[in-house]
Amino acid sequence: MATIVDVAQLAGVSISTVSHVMNGTRPVADRTRERVLKAIAQTGYRRDTLARSLRRSRTDSIGLVVSDAGQPTFADMVRGVEHEAAKAGYTLLLAHSGEDPAQERRSVQALAARRVDGLIVAPAARSTGGETDAVRRSGTPVVILDRLGNGGSGDQVGVDNTKPMRELVEHLLGHGYGSIALAAGDLAVSTMAERHRGYSQALRAAGLEADSELVITGSGLAADTRVSAFNLFTGERRPEAVACASTETAVGVMEAAAEIGLRIPHDLKLAVFDGFPQSDLFEPRITTVVQPAFDIGATAMSLLLRRVNGDNFDEGEVIRLQPRVIYRTSCGCGTR
Repeated sequence: MATIVDVAQLAGVSISTVSHVMNGTRPVADRTRERVLKAIAQTGYRRDTLARSLRRSRTDSIGLVVSDAGQPTFADMVRGVEHEAAKAGYTLLLAHSGEDPAQERRSVQALAARRVDGLIVAPAARSTGGETDAVRRSGTPVVILDRLGNGGSGDQVGVDNTKPMRELVEHLLGHGYGSIALAAGDLAVSTMAERHRGYSQALRAAGLEADSELVITGSGLAADTRVSAFNLFTGERRPEAVACASTETAVGVMEAAAEIGLRIPHDLKLAVFDGFPQSDLFEPRITTVVQPAFDIGATAMSLLLRRVNGDNFDEGEVIRLQPRVIYRTSCGCGTR
């Protein structure tokens, strides 16, 4: 097996020069760099990353645990994390919790056992955060992603959920709709609870009482939401509009409406927190609260890197980015 000494001899340079070329730790002249890269290719040399990590007490890897990276918003957050990790020379190890606290605990344990240099976790619903706290106490930096408050104290990065949902519902009320439902999903998830709070605040500000019969809770999955929405829409108190707290709940609401034959926005107005990629291609075009999901992931990774590199702050830092609301035709805008 070729060694770094073989590469240095073939290229006619010092071992330290080969190291600088491979690790980018110091500028190397272009011609020298080309000789080193050619020698690496000819010898088939591969650096021993395990030995290197043991010498540096680092693995150059970051662990990330989310409930489901297939969801559009989480997928963008993962891309943001990975983008910043790659720029800094870190490998990202991704695990899914599936909204199962036990699976989250196993994932955190597995990543910690691989000695990741830091950990980013979007806590599962009903997670106690015990394993994540244990990792933090052991000295490994941890950043809570998206679900602020679900993962205890420490560094956290997410968005403001309450104010945008309140703005969305106030907009629906401004259209004159007096009966507005909320497809809230699982209120054990802090983001859903905060969006439910925004819904309630908007109603109270308008002098209306929140009606629990108009709030769809449960797992938040599309299939479960569809059943609850179907029952609501076929009952005696069909709402004029529905605000959906997530993409998943919006799918369930739209499936139920289609099953009954309700047309959006003619028979039922709709607005969604998160929404869908390419929302402008939908018919009707869907009013959406757009999260800066990529930036959330990138910000979480940047904060984690600061901690990994020794920027310690005992009380932790909480960063909330601001979403924006895009009004389209599904809520009734431009249809009169």
